[in-house]
Amino acid sequence: MTTTTTARTRAGRGTRATRTARTTRVVRFVATRATRDGVARASSAKTNVLVVGGGGREHALCWRLASSASAGTLYCAPGNAGIARERGVETVTLNESDHAAVVGFCRERSIGLVVVGPEAPLVDGLADALAAAGVPVFGPSKSAARLEGSKAFMKDLCAKYKIPTAEYAKFTDAAKAKAYIESKGAPIVVKTDGLAAGKGVIVAMEIEDALNAVDDMLSGAMFGSAGEEIVVEEFLDGEEASFFAVVGGGKAVALASAQDHKRVGDGDTGLNTGGMGAYSPAPVVTPEITDVVMRDIIKPTVDGMAAEGCPFTGVIFAGLMISKDGTVKLLEHNIRFGDPECQVLMARLTSDLTALLLAAATGTLENAEVTWSDDSAVVVVMAAEGYPGSYAKGEKITNLDAAGAIDGVKVLHAGTASDADGDVVSSGGRVLGVTAYGSSITEAAERAYEAVDVIEWPGGFTRRDIGWRAIAREKAR
Repeated sequence: MTTTTTARTRAGRGTRATRTARTTRVVRFVATRATRDGVARASSAKTNVLVVGGGGREHALCWRLASSASAGTLYCAPGNAGIARERGVETVTLNESDHAAVVGFCRERSIGLVVVGPEAPLVDGLADALAAAGVPVFGPSKSAARLEGSKAFMKDLCAKYKIPTAEYAKFTDAAKAKAYIESKGAPIVVKTDGLAAGKGVIVAMEIEDALNAVDDMLSGAMFGSAGEEIVVEEFLDGEEASFFAVVGGGKAVALASAQDHKRVGDGDTGLNTGGMGAYSPAPVVTPEITDVVMRDIIKPTVDGMAAEGCPFTGVIFAGLMISKDGTVKLLEHNIRFGDPECQVLMARLTSDLTALLLAAATGTLENAEVTWSDDSAVVVVMAAEGYPGSYAKGEKITNLDAAGAIDGVKVLHAGTASDADGDVVSSGGRVLGVTAYGSSITEAAERAYEAVDVIEWPGGFTRRDIGWRAIAREKAR
């Protein structure tokens, strides 16, 4: 159920003194009922929080968690140069793969909530170790993390619980995969079963490209063990969108919609990336589409995971394909906030993020509310020249404070570090997420690009058309 209310938020740089907010209430899928007292405790107590990760997603989460009324001391491991400069956040050195060390830190610092940002630690079982130690964790168990960690598992779940998705087949044998592809024709999609940093998907417009993808994946030449099994899918046509729901205790809360830009070049050209920019809300995700997704995709996923013995806690990020006639199909499920989508979601969130994530982690989402500004948000990714291929690191980046001082702008860090002199330098492929608010996608994009042009980084580049679909819709009104 969705209602609209008016809310006031504290004025500050990059926000409006008075903003209209939309409130989303919990959607219940199972009979299990949480106590109201549990929610009250989560919302009134100060909770020490540890965020695991060091990218743009984690900077956005830290930024919003630090503003939560219910947040106590906030730590991030390992963080980055921007997170280290974020007011109210302390970066710490922890090896996420050393589960005992993470648990020990949580006990030492009285951590009441761990938010695991990236998918890899979840697939590795970090949430299991924390849960076993009695530490509330926002993120799925190793078994439930298969929803992203194995595309074959996800597709089989869709088939069993009648979740609308593309027709598919699984293969470990190259000859059989090629025979299937030739029988279906192009365009067709070839995916690694395992995690491949967002790059294990080949949309082949020609048969030859699909056959080559089979060899590259199953041989281990490109993706190692992630390609030991592949999924070959029907090509779906339409408009893609990102849909997020916070899940815990068999319940789910829909978050705001977003749309990202995967291709590296303007006009959606070039290689796929982890994301070159995003905007929220996504006009294609109407209230009617939201209801369909919650009913036909999120609900059967949450219920199906519980039925399979791996109940889900955390965020479900559903990649959608929406056809011209409004038909919605699931492209894939992810088990973490998208990056860069998380940056525009956090820019629009006006309610207490700590309370929401703790309620999910403790199975007390009953009566949870999420409020959003009616402002739009756009993030433009600044990447290192050569990305998603090879690129230089250690390049100095300046004028970040000047960019962040522009009204409505927040510069979020992804792949950054500090050099010996304390200056910010590049340390990854996607380096900055220049995020801006506005009364429309058009206005937000203009502010974001104004800030991009202030930043001094000769080795960086951006797409110059982030938000083009939504901007075209706004101009057509």
